[in-house]
Amino acid sequence: MAEFTHFNEEGRAKMVDVSDKPETARTALAHSSITVSKEIYEKITNHEMKKGDVLAVAQVAAVMAAKKTWDLIPMCHPIPLTGINVSFSWEKNPQDDYQLHIATAVKTKGNTGVEMEALTAASACALTVYDMCKAVDKGMVIGPTYLVEKTGGKNGDFKRTEQVK
Repeated sequence: MAEFTHFNEEGRAKMVDVSDKPETARTALAHSSITVSKEIYEKITNHEMKKGDVLAVAQVAAVMAAKKTWDLIPMCHPIPLTGINVSFSWEKNPQDDYQLHIATAVKTKGNTGVEMEALTAASACALTVYDMCKAVDKGMVIGPTYLVEKTGGKNGDFKRTEQVK
């Protein structure tokens, strides 16, 4: 089992020891989206959703999720995050529904990356939008969710080049 980094000599799961890895600046940018009906789009943008300001709450949920990723994903390390940002944009679809695009950016200076924190933030953000809007319409669709880019670490930088639909 030595070739697997997340298994010990007995074949059981373990958290990888990153203590010997160099501390470097690391960033990750993730994307998710949620497709909503025209009614939900209008209620969100006109601040008419009964549960409150959907995007404000979703933004806070994303930040909280990034900070708690190590609690949710079993082999993630608890790391000090130095920055988290969430941004939104809307796209009208030909089917007369709307897609909310969610971009999350996470930073740290440490010895392990922040890809999972950015992805968890984007996912929690989309889930929060769903939760706050499900009373109006449960037909919303979340995704795709994916890593856009990351910097730092021994494996170097990554930047997605193909378009994800």
